[in-house]
Amino acid sequence: MLCYISIMPTKPLTEKMPLGAFLLKKGKISEKQLIDAQAVQKIEGIKIGAALVKLGYITEDELVQSMSELYGFPVFKMDSHKIDPSVVKLLPEDVIKKYKMLPIYREGNIVKVLTTDPANEIALEQLKFFLSGFRIMFYIGKDSDFRTLINQFFGEQDETYASQNIHELVEIVSKEPSSGEPQEEIHLEAEGPLVRVVNQIILNAISKRASDIHIEPFEDSVYVRYRIDGVLHDILTLPEKLKRNLTARIKIMSNLDISEKRLPQDGRIKMKIGKKEVDFRVSTLPSIFGEKIVLRILEKGSLQLDLTRLGFEEESLEFFLEALSKPYGMILVTGPTGSGKTTTLYSALMKLNRPEVNIMTVEDPVEYTLPRITQVQVEEEIGRTFAQVLRSFLRQDPDIIMVGEIRDFETAEIAIKAALTGHLVLSTLHTNDAPSTITRLVNMGIEPFLISSSVILIVAQRLIRKLCENCKKEQKYSKDSLIKLGFPEDRIEGLKIYEAKGCPECNQTGYRGRMALYEVMPIKEEIRELILTGASAREIKKEAVKLGMLTLRQSGIRKIMAGITSIEEVLRVTVED
Repeated sequence: MLCYISIMPTKPLTEKMPLGAFLLKKGKISEKQLIDAQAVQKIEGIKIGAALVKLGYITEDELVQSMSELYGFPVFKMDSHKIDPSVVKLLPEDVIKKYKMLPIYREGNIVKVLTTDPANEIALEQLKFFLSGFRIMFYIGKDSDFRTLINQFFGEQDETYASQNIHELVEIVSKEPSSGEPQEEIHLEAEGPLVRVVNQIILNAISKRASDIHIEPFEDSVYVRYRIDGVLHDILTLPEKLKRNLTARIKIMSNLDISEKRLPQDGRIKMKIGKKEVDFRVSTLPSIFGEKIVLRILEKGSLQLDLTRLGFEEESLEFFLEALSKPYGMILVTGPTGSGKTTTLYSALMKLNRPEVNIMTVEDPVEYTLPRITQVQVEEEIGRTFAQVLRSFLRQDPDIIMVGEIRDFETAEIAIKAALTGHLVLSTLHTNDAPSTITRLVNMGIEPFLISSSVILIVAQRLIRKLCENCKKEQKYSKDSLIKLGFPEDRIEGLKIYEAKGCPECNQTGYRGRMALYEVMPIKEEIRELILTGASAREIKKEAVKLGMLTLRQSGIRKIMAGITSIEEVLRVTVED
């Protein structure tokens, strides 16, 4: 019997206007944005809609609405559509996952099917085969909703399945005889149980969006922890007898010396996972119970390089963009390790990256490679220091220089001289807020007149976790407590504030993803005068706020009011003004 598909457009899907062209025609995106998305689509092997969402040019809701207009299918909404588990079983699990088509409800001879890819004609043919005899009514839904339903009906694919495999593999490896020393054939047995344990630990980390993997040996066990959205989570406990061979396997993957156990070592791993290439920065450190290993996951596809998506408030972004437009001067980004400074700098460089400018960076280490930008990695052992590379840069006709970190007087002095002689210099410092950066430079030995003449803007930042949109819940707070925290009194009435709850979508943490809080201080004339007179950080901060600077706490409050994060999260990373 033939399969009739209701609400299908009169023309075949292949004759429909391409989605990118449709969005361009409707004015949803610009021609440049379409070209950018097509480049991402080609590199990462994803659909044009997913590329546009990834770049932040449209939202997932806007994508679904546009596809609904283009293909003539209604929009699926999680909270208003019935889902019948027995109907889900009409299609095999592998077909549902491969073609992103999920049967959700049946009315007589009509089966309602959720899809995120309505232009996939191969998928339609599969449906005709499996749903022969039914009429099919399509609904277009968000990819995030589809993933939630897949987890609901087929289990947590990125957690349970991977963890079960690890435990099974660990049991196999634990039963193997141990010689007390790493076996030479570890790296030859690409499918051996130990190799699969390591691979599964890595794959599991990526599926959970971890930024770091910690492998920590202790007296009677080895602990595996993941840092997810800035917080460490216990994941796995391995038997002590595995630690030598586990360490050896990771060292082999990182091209490190397997026999050197007394000194710290640093290496890199490159892996192709699906269609993505992922780099890992590996650090080993001898401890009393063995070598601790930390793998920093550097997934280029997850690097957000759009300044408008990082977390800047509108007025703060204007200050930052104004400074980036200047032909010379120094811009400093400050904050503790792991606060997203590198991402902010890389985003700024990509904003400035044009064929007519020469951009050069010196970093320790180079975390991501950027197109058309000369990047140099520091190698202290051979004398290739920040200061030495900076001197060489000045003979290479640069327009824009990025210094990974100002660590000493010599580097600071050269960077400031470069800013004073017609170069735009971007760098980082470790300070608590923007005003105290001035004090830090003075303490390093830089004269106040040089600071006031060269520095044009200082940014301080922190990373906060974003509430999971799938499970966040409203929480009531008294007006007095909100005023005490710094909320504007005239905006408290009717304000909705959310807190973390926890669901499968966010690994029960209540948070999913991170965003930066920004404190942006342009060095205006009033600030320059305070620097020259040796004013304290507190005095500079007071004047900067008067001139329009939002503090880190104020930036956090804005994000609480927007429903992006919770009060607890902002209090965790900021201090009272």
